Amino acid sequence: MILRINNLAKRYGNFTALYDVSFAIEKGSVFGILGPNGSGKTTTLGIILGVINASGGTYSWFDNQHSENPRRQIGAILETPNFYHYLSAYKNLQIAADIKGIGYDNIDKMLEVVNLKDRKNHRFSTFSLGMKQRLSIASALLADPEVVVLDEPTNGLDPQGIAEIRELIINIAKQGKTILLASHMLDEVEKVCTHAAVLQKGRIITSGKVSDILGNDDIIEVLADDIEKLDLVAKAHPLIKSVNRNGGGKLELSFSTPVSTTDINDYFYKKGITLSYLVLRKKTLEAQFLELTRQAK
Repeated sequence: MILRINNLAKRYGNFTALYDVSFAIEKGSVFGILGPNGSGKTTTLGIILGVINASGGTYSWFDNQHSENPRRQIGAILETPNFYHYLSAYKNLQIAADIKGIGYDNIDKMLEVVNLKDRKNHRFSTFSLGMKQRLSIASALLADPEVVVLDEPTNGLDPQGIAEIRELIINIAKQGKTILLASHMLDEVEKVCTHAAVLQKGRIITSGKVSDILGNDDIIEVLADDIEKLDLVAKAHPLIKSVNRNGGGKLELSFSTPVSTTDINDYFYKKGITLSYLVLRKKTLEAQFLELTRQAK
């Protein structure tokens, strides 16, 4: 196991930032700590990286196999490194390597990994925000760590920059790295992470595989001229868990087992209803997250 967190707590006077947070991260996973601003994501990262002292609970890296100095196996970005604006990308990474006490052998390789090799001799001040973030990730990778920790890696980026960072994270994971990232962006966790823990106001709401958190429910949206009859017939279907009317006036049918749109269309047709609208969609992480947070209040 890469990381185990047990009943982690953090209090600032009368304010409690974390309440008995527990989860574990397996080797090779991309683990997301998901939650809105103020949920305790950065506090959790700060504690496990030794930047913040916990008020209670414990954590252990690598099952204590690297007990002498586990931080050497972790590359982390809690905030943008203090790169020198007037120096080139290469020179800045040389300084980062000096701070880490390592050689320069990996610099060109890491610049290639983050797709900045052709800009290695350009000043940091000429970089876009996305390029600066990619250089930060290159700095975190210099010592070839087992684990990469990223706090809000796409924060403030435009859509192209977000897409580039997501692709980079996926590529780094393919190299066998374990990645832990904190984000308030639901779409980011859904597209990048294999596992996640959902935090709200310092408490764990749920954790596990992203596919499990998403659930297996299929949702089918339907519409017909006689909406009331449609509603009654839908509620009589043996596989439909729930029927809800959305803001657009359509019915949302939730199923616990996979169904086909053909079968659903046939069901209503045999009941004398011709559907004017029929769309199958998966429940998004956003919908599940909102449902979880409502239940946790």
